[in-house]
Amino acid sequence: MPLELAAGWPGPIGALGGLAAEAALGYPAALHRRIPHPVVWLGGAISGLERTWNRPTLAPAIRRLLGVLTVAIVAGAAGVAGWGLQRLCAALPFGLVLFALIASVGLAQRSLYSHVAAVRDALSAGDLPAARTAVGWIVGRDTAGLNESEVAAAALESLAESFNDGVVAPAFWLAIAGLPGLFAYKALNTADSLIGHMEPRWRAFGWAAARADDLANLIPARFAGLLVTLAGRRGLRIMLRDARKHASPNAGWPEAAMAGALGVSLGGPATYDGVPVARPDFGDGRKPAPSDLDRGLRLYLRACAILWIIVAVEGLAWRL
Repeated sequence: MPLELAAGWPGPIGALGGLAAEAALGYPAALHRRIPHPVVWLGGAISGLERTWNRPTLAPAIRRLLGVLTVAIVAGAAGVAGWGLQRLCAALPFGLVLFALIASVGLAQRSLYSHVAAVRDALSAGDLPAARTAVGWIVGRDTAGLNESEVAAAALESLAESFNDGVVAPAFWLAIAGLPGLFAYKALNTADSLIGHMEPRWRAFGWAAARADDLANLIPARFAGLLVTLAGRRGLRIMLRDARKHASPNAGWPEAAMAGALGVSLGGPATYDGVPVARPDFGDGRKPAPSDLDRGLRLYLRACAILWIIVAVEGLAWRL
């Protein structure tokens, strides 16, 4: 099969192109100022529907049904948009290049590295307030009172979980379902981030978003954890032992793998919106030091490289 779009969908070769394009270009800040990242559009649509439909005067069953409808509308619209763009790519010269550029907006290798590197750099400079601010961009917990070790741990946990949500899972759905799969996944993941919570306001309305995201990440999260253990050449035992401790059916896999691969302890108590939350511990090692962030980023790059190799091999097999 020639190296061009086949029936509008290039399979793993397209996923590899998207990974390469995002690693090289990311989503430039100048472009974001003119054309906000598509996740911003998704977030606006989800928030608008939530404000309109998630009224406290409605019965929980009705709110749950409207939450299901919200997820169906947003994911369906994203999938249709992806299908249309994919067909456009198939009809144009150099369609595979355009496909890769479009696919890159659903991936986050470069931006994830940059955000965690900002925390590392602030800690390395001894600027704890700046490190707290930087980590606050990538975690949901309260960061104002974190010490250096806690900042490093929070950044490593986010790096591990986002390796799945921002890299492995989107690449997985891109490889097996093209742009429709990628865009639908991003819609589900964004919906879970915004409304898939257990607080009273979202418990009923966000039920569908949380369950759909859990299902979409079921395979990728375990694969992401395996990639981390391969990159670190250890951690499999810790991952298999500790992953199921997490409240999420998926987030524990890459997080426990990161703890095992680095030989540190992650998890533990944290505070969210002023409320202390007891969380399980992952790993048997010491608490992270600021220097472990650099180790974690190197591990992350190796895990991304292994992912690229696997996708490339799949792409070659796809073409045979």
